[in-house]
Amino acid sequence: MTSARPTTAELDYFVEGMDCPSCVRKIEGALQRLPGASQARTNLTRQSLTLTLDETRTSRQTLEATLRGLGHIPHPLGGPGSAPPAPRPWYRAAQGQLVLGSGALLAAAFLLGLLTPALAPWAYGAATVLGVAPLARKAVAAARAGDPFSINTLVTLAAVGALLIGEYAEAAVVVFLFAVGELLEGVAVGRARSGIQALAALAPKTALLLRGDRVLEVPADALRAGQTVQIQPGGRVPADGTILDGQSSLDDSPVTGESVPVFKGPGDPVYAGSVNAGGVLRVRVDREASDNTIARIIHLVEQAEASRAPVARFIDRFSRVYTPIVVLVAALTAFVPPLLGASLTEWVYKGVALLLIGCPCALVLSVPAAITSAVSAGARRGLLIKGGAALEAIGTVRTVAFDKTGTLTAGQPQVTDVTGLGQTEAQVLTLAAAAEQGSSHPLGRAILAAHAALGTPLPVAEAARALPGQAALAHVDGREVAVASPRYARQQADLGPLESPIAALEDQGKTVVVLLVDGAALGLIALRDEPRPDARAAVQDLRALGVTPVMLTGDNARTGQAVARSLGLEVHADLLPEDKLRLIRDLQRQGGVAMIGDGINDAPALAAADVGVAMGGGTDVALETAHAALLRPQVSGAADLIRLSRATMRVIRQNVAFAVGLKLVFLITTLLGITGLWPAVLSDTGATALVTANALRLLRFRPADQG
Repeated sequence: MTSARPTTAELDYFVEGMDCPSCVRKIEGALQRLPGASQARTNLTRQSLTLTLDETRTSRQTLEATLRGLGHIPHPLGGPGSAPPAPRPWYRAAQGQLVLGSGALLAAAFLLGLLTPALAPWAYGAATVLGVAPLARKAVAAARAGDPFSINTLVTLAAVGALLIGEYAEAAVVVFLFAVGELLEGVAVGRARSGIQALAALAPKTALLLRGDRVLEVPADALRAGQTVQIQPGGRVPADGTILDGQSSLDDSPVTGESVPVFKGPGDPVYAGSVNAGGVLRVRVDREASDNTIARIIHLVEQAEASRAPVARFIDRFSRVYTPIVVLVAALTAFVPPLLGASLTEWVYKGVALLLIGCPCALVLSVPAAITSAVSAGARRGLLIKGGAALEAIGTVRTVAFDKTGTLTAGQPQVTDVTGLGQTEAQVLTLAAAAEQGSSHPLGRAILAAHAALGTPLPVAEAARALPGQAALAHVDGREVAVASPRYARQQADLGPLESPIAALEDQGKTVVVLLVDGAALGLIALRDEPRPDARAAVQDLRALGVTPVMLTGDNARTGQAVARSLGLEVHADLLPEDKLRLIRDLQRQGGVAMIGDGINDAPALAAADVGVAMGGGTDVALETAHAALLRPQVSGAADLIRLSRATMRVIRQNVAFAVGLKLVFLITTLLGITGLWPAVLSDTGATALVTANALRLLRFRPADQG
């Protein structure tokens, strides 16, 4: 017995020529009216269409024929050999060839007009027909799909109207200029798209896999978690992983935007695509190629560009109403005055010009061009934004709430003070580190790291043991050495002159341990999870932007207040996850709130905030819950996100002003008889070029830009 073939399929297509917002809207409108097609999602960056199709209601062939009828050739993705077609240079693409062909005919008509004026109208007419034919086909297909007032419809009506009133040359120029505008729009979107697509090329294609004593060159895509790879000096890291052996400086800038190479050793994470600048490294693979940092960035940016900003949704809704009104006004302008005795040719000419002025290309493009450029620029600089809505919102926040551990601080305790009684600081550290050998406790690892910086030998420890929460003990050179909490130490010895410094250090929010040798207190060591080097500057930066920073921490009040004082910000301490959530909602009464955190306990607050921002080194839960992420281990990225958002919204406002302002100017001059069809189409093509060029400026955004 054979199983029935499933009738519902998940389809993924690369859609050739889908490189503008009007194309997306046209395709989405057609699919909404196609029986059995559901959950359709378009992505301008990938030029992709994903949908669920019930093939008992609409066949796959019918779906693909519908897309071709709209002027877009679908290429199936997801199967063997189904990669998107390689990008072609503009002059070999269909739109480029249309521009070259109509341009050649236009030039020929001009020359023919100089030599044989009587034949010029025929040449101009041929150029018009050549250019308008594909537009007319797209207009008819869009009308059948439920969008009768597409941009293609407006240009087709304008070109045909110009031919009917004998304006052959102007009709040809109108079609040619519109084709050039469409070509420029596609090239511009391609530039913004290429910034993200270039990320995919960062990871090397091959890797050196260690298998026993052998080193095998294998495809990087074939690596599996748990395997070990070798990375040569100058080579790129093939997979996300952890260093097992070796030390080197790694250039993480292609992935995180961090401009300075980072020195790393055993236990440190590495990212696919980073460049190994120094020694040979042995690295354990932690993530497969499909789930590495680069793949996740690309996936999240694609999701971001599919998520429209509120202002983009408003303009989209506006254009759906605006375009039919333009057609109605143009028709009234063309035919009402002649009914009252005015010249038919003159007013039809003005009506045709109004159709061209009314094309909403520039207005519709003004927002997504800016959003795409900003998201691409941010991703290349370690600022990952998951959607247009998040990009728009973060520039308006009034408060930025920081988690402490792992966000404002590095999440790794460090030795800050060493005090000895009859011992040098080096001797205190050496004895304490000997007792902590093999310790997995964060404080023990911090003491071992501080001793390692001295560069002196570590004595051999014997009979090492731990009393959880109290002390680490061992025999060192025949003496009983203990690294103990002050409470435990007081039970073993008289701390005497150490009591005062212990109290002072604890008031600074530091954790203090006492070195006991054979029952006598010989010194103390203070440790603290220190603020990140850029934390204070980041807080000041936010204040300069008019944003109030605040710390939310689960640590005790003394520790929280000590860190907050050093950074100059308000603190709320002793918080459980539900307390953070409550405070976020309280702060939202004063305006928008961004929450920045890195841990599982931050996830509810990240989700509740107007914008949740995860530190890139944080947990997967935080990264998935947040609306944005800082891939560099620097909190200064919070101010950079706000600057990028404000710069983007400033560009969007400029774009809307360009688009609407130029149209208003030419609307008035056309009705007054000052300008005609050529300036009318230039008002749209010119505005499209202006808003595109203005949006592409965001690709040059630098974190130091002021906003």
